[in-house]
Amino acid sequence: MLAGDKIPHKMLSLDAFSKSLGMEILACEVGKCKVALTVRKDMLNSMNYAHGGITYALADTAFGFTANTHGKYAVSIETSINHIEAINEGDYLIAESVIEKVNTKIGFNIVEIKRGEELVALFKGVVYRTSKDWK
Repeated sequence: MLAGDKIPHKMLSLDAFSKSLGMEILACEVGKCKVALTVRKDMLNSMNYAHGGITYALADTAFGFTANTHGKYAVSIETSINHIEAINEGDYLIAESVIEKVNTKIGFNIVEIKRGEELVALFKGVVYRTSKDWK
C-alpha cells in the first residue's frame, strides 16, 4: 500500500483539472493537506471576482487528497461551501483540509480556504471509504 503522505502527490499527478488550475500541494500528512493556487484572470466571473467554482474546486481537491491519506480509495458523497469574502485576481489561496472524524466507511472533513490569515470560504465534505488500497 502507498504511504498516506504520498497519495495526494500521486492523485495530483493524475488530476488534469486541478493541474490546469495551477494547484500545488504545500503539505500533506495522514489526515491533513494544504493545497494552494493563485487566482488568474481566466478564473474571474462577470463581476470581476473569482468564480465561486474556483474556491469550491480548490477545497474539493484538498478534501479529496486528505480523505485518501488513510490509504483507501475515498469518494465524495456530500459537500457544501460557504463563500465568505470576494476573491480577486492575483489572490493566493490556501485550502487546509482536516479530517474531523473517520470510521471504517465514512469520513467527515472541514476545509478552510484562506487568503493570508483571512478566512474566505468554509467547505464541509463527507466521503465514503472503499476497501480498495492505493498502490
